[in-house]
Order: sequence, then structure tokens, then C-alpha cells
Amino acid sequence: MLTTRNLLLLALSLALIATTQASSGDRAEDFRGCVSICESRTCEGSLSKLSLPLALRLTGWTCTDDCKYECMHLITDRAIEHGTRVQQYYGKWPFWRFMGMQEPASVLFSVFNFVAHAAGARKLQAKVPDGHPMKRYYTLFAFVSMNAWVWSSVFHTRDLPTTEKLDYFSAAAAILYALYYTVIRLFHLYPTETSRLTAVPWSSSKSAALVAWTVVCACAFLIHVSYLTLLPRFDYTYNMAFNLVVGLAHNLLWLCYSLPPRLSIIRRYSGRPRSYRPAHAAKPAIFALLTTAATALELFDFPPWRRIIDAHSLWHLATAPIAIYWYDFLVEDACDDGWRLQKGITARPIA
Repeated sequence: MLTTRNLLLLALSLALIATTQASSGDRAEDFRGCVSICESRTCEGSLSKLSLPLALRLTGWTCTDDCKYECMHLITDRAIEHGTRVQQYYGKWPFWRFMGMQEPASVLFSVFNFVAHAAGARKLQAKVPDGHPMKRYYTLFAFVSMNAWVWSSVFHTRDLPTTEKLDYFSAAAAILYALYYTVIRLFHLYPTETSRLTAVPWSSSKSAALVAWTVVCACAFLIHVSYLTLLPRFDYTYNMAFNLVVGLAHNLLWLCYSLPPRLSIIRRYSGRPRSYRPAHAAKPAIFALLTTAATALELFDFPPWRRIIDAHSLWHLATAPIAIYWYDFLVEDACDDGWRLQKGITARPIA
């Protein structure tokens, strides 16, 4: 810390012009005044950055950032003491940092998700037959998701324009890739002529459809990233809408997979009739419900409990076990007899 709490309390008292409820936290006069006084007292001179603890310097904090952090918590202390509303600052609730991490709970729970997808990748490698046509798609999904959670951890460590874009773009890539492999799986666009897993030939029309679908998804991602990058200001509403639409499309397709035989609109396995419905077919519907419930946590936005746990971090916590559940389903589906393994190819045990 650059100054004692008593010094900043004095600065806050001198700067207190309006109540914290007058506007959002970072625009309030008391916050701006507190930061101005802190900067004038602690951020002048060439040694101001070196006065920061090593953990803050390694995570990119500046003297001004530290002043904003201190003033934010001083004003939050006053709000709690007087029973007034806790404000957000720069679009975020006040969090206690740890080792330079702005939102340590979200960082930790992002790591949980990374571990869940890493375990899923190992499970796919161990239990899905090497010749299975969907194995490479599922495995790549695991790595794309792991990348997304790495950048989620980085972003919640330090919210900067670059880390924000890397987090959002990586998340969009994971969500879009999930839809990509889902269409390939449910509409049987995977190449079967090299896998020897099914007797149904891979037609030229399916080959063309796979190429077209790949181009569509690649272009959609490039346009998405280009639009958000070239805009003067990041369009958060559009970004949220894009991810929501793609995610809903993914879930709806898998809900079709889960429909009872009499309502089935897709053929779950190319070598079986539409009426063929294995016991695990209900799992995607459960997955869709779980992901919807987890996402709903974002709607219950509230000041973080003890300035550590908020709705967003709870969402990250909820998605980790859901990911484990999903990989279990992917393995069960890939090892189902509906694929009609041919001579020379044997399924690996699920257990």
C-alpha cells in the first residue's frame, strides 16, 4: 500500500463533496477527489512505481491503479458503515485483491474449469476409440475450452483492455466451436470413410456440407472479432447477444438429440433408425437445464459477499462440474453400439 489508511481517510474526508449515491462509483466526486489527492501525495517522482509491492508490479498495477483501489475500498467502508448502497467502479463491484489478482475467487474458479476440461481431454484420449470420427473434434473442443479458461484467469487477475479482449474472444471461440462440432455430430458430417466405424458411406454432399459449415463458422468468428476490434468502443451488448444466440443454438440441437423416439427429428446414429434412443440420450437435456440455471446466476447481480464472492464467480464455480458431466456424456455417446463398430475396431470400456 502506498499510504496508510488514516492518510487516505483524511484525503477522503477532504474530497467528500457528494454522496456515493449521486452516480456510479468511479464518476462520484468523492471518489475522484480521493484519487486526485492520493496521486498528488504518492504518485509523484520516478520511484512511485517501485514503492508498490512486487506482486502488484508483476501483475501490472500502477500507482494510480493502487490509489483507485484504496479509495474504492475506503468509500465502500463508509457505505457499509452508514448503511448506504455499495457502488460499482468501472463496471465492477469492489473486491479485495490477493497477490495482485483483482477478483481472486473468479480466478480460482476459472482454474477449476481449466482442470475440468483438461480431465475431459484425458478421458477422451483414454476411452474413445482412436478411429472414432468425432474424437478429434471433441479433443480440440477440450483444448479450445482450456484456452478460454486460461484467459479468463488472466482477465480476472487484471482487467485491462487487452486481457478483456483475449478473454471475450477466447470464450466466443469455445462457444462457437461447441456449435461447430455439434452440427457435425448430429447431422453426421464427419468423414467416415477413413474411420472404418460405420458402414454408411460418406457422400460427396456431406463432404461439401462439412467444408461449407467450416467456412461459415470460421468467417463468423473472424467477423465477430473484427467488428469488436474495429469499433471505437467495445460493444458489450452485441458480444453478449452473439454468445447467447450461439449457446442457445448448441443447447437446442442437443435437446433434439434427447427427444423421445416418437418426437425424434434427427437420427442419433447414422446406422440406426430414428427410434433408436440409448439410455444416456436424456443427458443433453439435463446439461441444457444445468447450464441455463448456472447462467441465470448472472441475473442475480449483488455486491460481493465479504468483497470476495459475487454472482459471476459463482457462475464460474457452477460450470466446472457441468463440464465434467458433459465429457462423461460425450464418452458414453462415442462408445455407444449405435456407431456399429466394424471388424478390427473395438470400443474402450467407459468405466
